[in-house]
Amino acid sequence: MIGRFLKTMALGAGLAIAFSQSPAHADKLDDVIDNGELRCGVVLDFPPIGYRDEKNEPAGYDVDMCKDLAKVLGVDLKLLPVTWSERLPLIVTNRADVVIGSTSDALERAKTVGFSIPYVIFFAQAIVNKDAGVKTFDDLAGKRVAAGLGTVEEAAYLEIAKKRGWEKDYQAYQSQNEVVLAVAQGKADVGITTNTAVRPIVQQYDTIEAGPRMPWTPDYASFAGPRKDVSWLNYLNLFITHQVRSGRYAELWETYVGGEAPELRIPGVMY
Repeated sequence: MIGRFLKTMALGAGLAIAFSQSPAHADKLDDVIDNGELRCGVVLDFPPIGYRDEKNEPAGYDVDMCKDLAKVLGVDLKLLPVTWSERLPLIVTNRADVVIGSTSDALERAKTVGFSIPYVIFFAQAIVNKDAGVKTFDDLAGKRVAAGLGTVEEAAYLEIAKKRGWEKDYQAYQSQNEVVLAVAQGKADVGITTNTAVRPIVQQYDTIEAGPRMPWTPDYASFAGPRKDVSWLNYLNLFITHQVRSGRYAELWETYVGGEAPELRIPGVMY
């Protein structure tokens, strides 16, 4: 009996030593805090969500979200301006800790990066060159339609365009600014953007007017982070809920978009 007890004690001691000597694995939350810096990717050609102000400084809804996240973490903020197509590679190559860049939580994308709960909701809407004569979605037949490369708007439009035989007139651009300029200069008849961006675009360009809303479901956008780092994604989820509960989400929406902020949930679904 005593011999068996001593063997058990020896085994337990050996396991304790082994575990104490194995290196601790720090997750992304620990890494950010230990490094004292949050690397946050943002898209800056998507006003009022992300843009550069008159001093050429980053500004907008997403930029303030990055600032708020760094503040609650107690770390410095390093903003990383990216194009639409660079958002996911920035996470995959570990050049950013999080991307707050209006990234839709598409299932195909979720095979590559992890997503938080939604932090903003968009409705797709067209901007139209005033000479194009576009009033409804059906008027897009035979028109040169432009959208950002790799965006949900592009994918959703092309799904419909291919069924209707419109895809030959489609134009893809690397950035939102390029889409807007193409429409303003008459190189494209229509550009697809979001409801949040239409007002500042129309105010800036005399040749552009607001067009019809696109006939697909709202776009729920999330923070993007490393796919396997569940504890970091859990923290980002909690941060978003605190932004809503504190009233900060409504404040940012009123500041940059105007009006009542939409609820960040899908009816019948609990996050």
